Amino acid sequence: MSKSKRVLVSFTEGQWKLIENLRGEMGDGDADIVRNIILAWLTEKSFVSESAKNRIRKNNGE
Repeated sequence: MSKSKRVLVSFTEGQWKLIENLRGEMGDGDADIVRNIILAWLTEKSFVSESAKNRIRKNNGE
């Protein structure tokens, strides 16, 4: 796994309640849940697949 980066984020009480409701579904720890929410959002918005496609194009010299 690559080197990790820590960031500090703040949530309102309402936002945190929503995140707490995902415990067990998207992870067990706070960091796991937040990380998985972000990754799911990036995937939904096609950032992950576009990034992979661009990396493949770059590696193939296109």
